[in-house]
Amino acid sequence: MLGSIAFAQTASNRFFYELTFKPKKDSAKVEKVMTTLDITKEKSLYRDFTWVAQDSIIKVEVEAMQKAGVFKDMSKSMRMPKFAYKVEKVYPDMKVVFEEGLQNGMTPMKLGYVDPTKFNWNITSEKVKIGTYNTQKATTDFGGRKWNAWFTTDLPFQDGPYKFYGLPGLIVKIEDDGGNYSWELKGNKKVDNFEELSYIEKISPGGSAKRVEVSRDKFESTIADFKKDPFATIRPMLKPEMMSQKLPGSDVSIGEMVKTQEKMLKDFYNANDNPIELPVVKDKKKK
Repeated sequence: MLGSIAFAQTASNRFFYELTFKPKKDSAKVEKVMTTLDITKEKSLYRDFTWVAQDSIIKVEVEAMQKAGVFKDMSKSMRMPKFAYKVEKVYPDMKVVFEEGLQNGMTPMKLGYVDPTKFNWNITSEKVKIGTYNTQKATTDFGGRKWNAWFTTDLPFQDGPYKFYGLPGLIVKIEDDGGNYSWELKGNKKVDNFEELSYIEKISPGGSAKRVEVSRDKFESTIADFKKDPFATIRPMLKPEMMSQKLPGSDVSIGEMVKTQEKMLKDFYNANDNPIELPVVKDKKKK
């Protein structure tokens, strides 16, 4: 059902997009994840919905741990998101900012870059009904892939999932011609008390820190180094006496917890080698 388009001071129109994608470039296996696009007066925010969907569960478990003073490994009761990044589009100029979190020493930080991409859409005469929406087809090239999009003027937002925007209505469906990534709008609702941060971000050290914006090259090199060794900047600070200490009310040591988290992060980043935007092959300078 289409919710109200009206905005309150802290309200958003939340659009749910089911993302179907191939995480491995040499495999036909596909995965699905629910993502959301929250549109407010000032901007939109696209992200994996996994953390937000678990807010109430995580809050109950964390508060129970705090009350009992006992550590509990929550990794088995929580689902990890498929993607850790967010995409923010600031209105009315559509400043697109790509953001991802990483560890800087003992302090988590948010790193981001501004993407100046302007989409060159070719709007065709082809029309089709997708779900309850009357849509029209448009095509564009982006990130080394060719994309087919279907938008509807019934939803007066020149926005869409991920970085996509600029059509005369909300994007209902968009997919690349290789079948690697496909988003389709599955529903929407009005969120009266919209919050940009999930509960786990609010309680995590650095979770509410201000984003640091750098060049895209600096962003990509920093993230690449982090993915290779997520604990590289922390490891020198983890002294043997600290690693052997037990967590409150638990038989798990800090060292064991660090090892578990390190494996979790490496598994997370190694699960996908087929990015939405293909790496740009730079020409080598002639000697």
